[in-house]
Amino acid sequence: MKKHRIQGWMKMALCGAGLLVACSSVGCQLSSGGQLLPSGYYMTDDVQYFAPGPEMKLSQEAAAMKAYNAEQALRGR
Repeated sequence: MKKHRIQGWMKMALCGAGLLVACSSVGCQLSSGGQLLPSGYYMTDDVQYFAPGPEMKLSQEAAAMKAYNAEQALRGR
């Protein structure tokens, strides 16, 4: 009987410790200045903004081809 009580107490302590670890490892959300921030460590997160690039992905190649065609037109070919 006494052994059963100790085992029950150990199980409860282990479950409580596991619950404490699980709760402390999950970030909480807070609202600050109209923004929903994921946790207290949002200032150390990576930047998620990417500046817009050129509309045409091959703009340098197109500029080189245009310059080449202009040069060829001047040469009369």
